[in-house]
Amino acid sequence: MFVIEREIPNAGKLTAEELQSISKTSCDVLEKMGSDHIQWLHSYVSSDKVYCVYLAQDQKYIEEHAKQGGFPANSIENVVTVIDPSTAK
Repeated sequence: MFVIEREIPNAGKLTAEELQSISKTSCDVLEKMGSDHIQWLHSYVSSDKVYCVYLAQDQKYIEEHAKQGGFPANSIENVVTVIDPSTAK
């Protein structure tokens, strides 16, 4: 699993139509790349950044998706462990 930080100025002000267009571009690229290698789980939009969570066999697929889609990928981090409130028990 990977978390990608994308610096997108005014991301939090994107309209529903703009977000739909970005999402469609991402899905179109993913379809061409094949779901065996990479899958988009979800994204979090903040004021000037978008944080995307992907499953991928290797970081190279994340980089290729960003390149083909024209998306920034300012930071790509491999998730080592997921914790949540149940971890405290």
